[in-house]
Amino acid sequence: MKTPNDIPTPQGSPSQWLDALEWRYAVKRFDPQRSIDPELWQAVEKSLILTPSSFGLQPWQFLVVTDPAVKTQLPAISWGQQQPSDCSHLVVIATLRSIDTQYVDRFLHDTANTRKIPFESLANYRKVILGFLENSQERLADWATQQGYIALGQLMATAAHLGIDACPMEGISPAKYDQVLGLDGSPYATRVACAMGYRHPEDGYASNAKVRFATDDLIGRIDPRG
Repeated sequence: MKTPNDIPTPQGSPSQWLDALEWRYAVKRFDPQRSIDPELWQAVEKSLILTPSSFGLQPWQFLVVTDPAVKTQLPAISWGQQQPSDCSHLVVIATLRSIDTQYVDRFLHDTANTRKIPFESLANYRKVILGFLENSQERLADWATQQGYIALGQLMATAAHLGIDACPMEGISPAKYDQVLGLDGSPYATRVACAMGYRHPEDGYASNAKVRFATDDLIGRIDPRG
């Protein structure tokens, strides 16, 4: 039986992991004839659930869209992009419009139950979180959106290592997505989407070289000095 201190065995060499990240790109044309295997998709969803978040609050909901009748409505509200219609699965990342004490207490009760500790032992942590909630609702909504991008990054990295193509999509109309997806009047609002599936053999963008600044331009180092 695994314990929390067990270190997982690395799967694949560092070069294999980097190869997967080199392989990925923002797919412009998906193959509508190909679908993601259910077992692979189960792993993708689990990776979303395992996404870390500030305070552990998970201020999101992930909508997985596979219904063709819904997907065909989305290009018109996605700047004319066809990826939502042609992909296998579209993940829409929606985050909380506001956060209140009830939501925090729900999270803390889950924490107490999962870790088998008294709810009262989390009183100080609760106080810290409620102090953060004293920010304006606009600031809290921005914070929740930022958390959603952590999930997007985890989703895309997972997809690459599973050999699944993806295209992150900010070029959408969030308010219209809310209407189509039934989020109007809900606690959640669309922030960003990610189309997932497999690249079309004729997607010319697949052969484009990645353009990245040099390592020294992007990574600063604060090393010990002798």
